Amino acid sequence: MSTEVRQLFSSIATRYDVTNEVLSLGVHRLWRRAAVRYSQARQGDRILDCATGTGELALAFKRKVGASGRVVGTDFCPEMLQSAPGKATQAGLSVEFQVADVLALPFADASFDVSSISFGIRNVDDPVKCLNEMARVVRPGGCVVVLEFGQPQGLFGALFRFYGETIMPALGGLLTGNRTAYEYLPRTAAAFPAGERFLGLMDQAGAFQDRVAHPLTFGTSYVYVGTVR
Repeated sequence: MSTEVRQLFSSIATRYDVTNEVLSLGVHRLWRRAAVRYSQARQGDRILDCATGTGELALAFKRKVGASGRVVGTDFCPEMLQSAPGKATQAGLSVEFQVADVLALPFADASFDVSSISFGIRNVDDPVKCLNEMARVVRPGGCVVVLEFGQPQGLFGALFRFYGETIMPALGGLLTGNRTAYEYLPRTAAAFPAGERFLGLMDQAGAFQDRVAHPLTFGTSYVYVGTVR
């Protein structure tokens, strides 16, 4: 993953959570709950959350798998991970966090039941390689879960694009002091394959026996689930 992307997230890490809450009006929490639900994770499962950032999705998975389950959150940006252990402790949840690149995960084959990534795959250098690496560490029959922005259409889509191109950079810049980061994020979301096009990337990976896309909030985001061969 590029040095530029790492530096971008490093620069906004300390204000990431509050900014995310404001910009999404809290809806990101509902999307992460949907990702956990569609994963069909169960008590006692082993979960790997890649590009975990401040650990929001990892914590949601831990609540699902319970004390008997194991959740590991990884991120290639150490600064993004700094607040994650404290958040887990405050929530009374045992989650492991470590620095790792999703394109070269430091885990053996079939180590997990589920691997996930939320709002991160569009930032990797090679999304297909990312999908393959996430599938590699999951047992056959387990699943890879991807939560990512879509490109909604119609009037709602026009409003969403206006928000991303105009409001988000202004608010994000005000809250973090880095307007450029919040110009980059909606720009990459608008350009990244969504819906059927992302399912095409999953097909290119060749790691899944089936895959499905679940649209959320009029296609503003998607949960993609691939069952590992």
